Amino acid sequence: MTCFPTLEGMEAMRSTWTDSRLDDLNGRVGEIREDVRDVRREIGDLKRTMIQIGGGVIGTLLVGILGLIGTQL
Repeated sequence: MTCFPTLEGMEAMRSTWTDSRLDDLNGRVGEIREDVRDVRREIGDLKRTMIQIGGGVIGTLLVGILGLIGTQL
């Protein structure tokens, strides 16, 4: 009997894992990593687009304000 009875069950499960099951798990983890990389790349592209649009909006507002000021002088 151990201090952590739940660990006994985990130890039994761990000993039943075959190499093919571990290889399958490793393949699935690899696929998830690729998916995460794709999502990060898409988020980076979206971030770049948002910065470009925001810069364009700010530039347009500045030109409009300066034009308004110029017509009032």
